[in-house]
Amino acid sequence: MSAEERFSDEVIKTWERLKKEAEEAGYRLNPDRVFTLRLIQGLLDNEKRYGYWCCPCRLAFGEKDKDVDVICPCYYRDSDVEEFGACYCALYVSDEWIEGKKKHGSIIERRPAKFMRDGYSETPAPPSSPAPSSLSLPVWRCKVCGYLCARPEPPGKCPVCKAGKDRFERFM
Repeated sequence: MSAEERFSDEVIKTWERLKKEAEEAGYRLNPDRVFTLRLIQGLLDNEKRYGYWCCPCRLAFGEKDKDVDVICPCYYRDSDVEEFGACYCALYVSDEWIEGKKKHGSIIERRPAKFMRDGYSETPAPPSSPAPSSLSLPVWRCKVCGYLCARPEPPGKCPVCKAGKDRFERFM
């Protein structure tokens, strides 16, 4: 039995969906299929355990509001891929990483030590001037990829990175 044959249909179907979604949004999944399937298995295990896709390479609190910054795709993915060519767990990678132009190695932990100790917490928003009165709708920002949209409520799923509605913040 090959290593790939040991994965369930759920894992294989999730890989196919993630690969398609990633490529449509301009991202790449790690081309090492068995490695990537193991990560996806970890995401699905965490979903069964906690109810959400906590990064399989990080310790979870088991409380969504404390783990929200490391729910896949995590808040640190884009910075990691830009700087190192791969995210912390190497699920998402850049073309340069795939082509060997970026070194394959350890990725620094961007999650602040305070979050690792106490869980994620929103930083207080700096005092700001009132939103311009010409805006007829609030502007929502995806905390994962920065996507902005103006509408009464945030979208159910980010059209860019596929993060859920709960990953949006009111921007304006």
